Amino acid sequence: MTEQNAITNYLKYAGIKELNIKAALVDCDGVLFDSMKNHSRAWVKLMTKNGIKCTRDEFYAMEGMVGTEVIKTKFKTGAGKIITDDEALALYGVKGRYFRELGEVPVIEGTIDVLNALKERGINSVLVTGSQQASLIERIDKDYPGIFEDRKVTGHDVRRGKPNPEPYLKGIGKAGVKASECIVIENAPLGVQAGHAAGCFTVAVTTGPISEKELYKAGADMVYPNMAALLAALPALLEAKD
Repeated sequence: MTEQNAITNYLKYAGIKELNIKAALVDCDGVLFDSMKNHSRAWVKLMTKNGIKCTRDEFYAMEGMVGTEVIKTKFKTGAGKIITDDEALALYGVKGRYFRELGEVPVIEGTIDVLNALKERGINSVLVTGSQQASLIERIDKDYPGIFEDRKVTGHDVRRGKPNPEPYLKGIGKAGVKASECIVIENAPLGVQAGHAAGCFTVAVTTGPISEKELYKAGADMVYPNMAALLAALPALLEAKD
């Protein structure tokens, strides 16, 4: 699919005449940081120690959900246990310790170039993540200086995580623009579903094992193989801003 076809399709869906992007709503895991490998290892360790059988791929599919909701879901489906909010929060703390023990994760190559290119065009970026992982959230301003400032929505700020649109609706509110004036940058099906449901033009980058086909099926308007490809496509996507 070409950018022009994607834009034409989106305009019909959104019921607007032109794409005029004023804000970018940006996911964290798999977009800012190459963190899902370690997240999935930590999740499997937590579940295994609690007698729940699982695979790492399951957690790639659940990427974007609030961490405590992942725990409640897996304990219910995997062990038939109903976990309270306090129990889920305590278990999430253990998962966070396992994650930190695996070492610092790198940034995704090319993301800073995309975000700086957006900033140069006067487009503010808003962090929108289901993560409650303090060790990553605290790194964002250091690794992405001057990009997000106080424009952040995390798993601590929402009642319902992705694929519910609530996180992106809150991001739209922080941006102070319309949904149709936002571009969502995602890498996972649940996040794509949330961005699409919020009414935003949603792009995905295949930074993990999720296929292009799955991301389009989830509702992505465009899918790119890496951040360099997204950077190259920005002029076409943001033509209305030129």
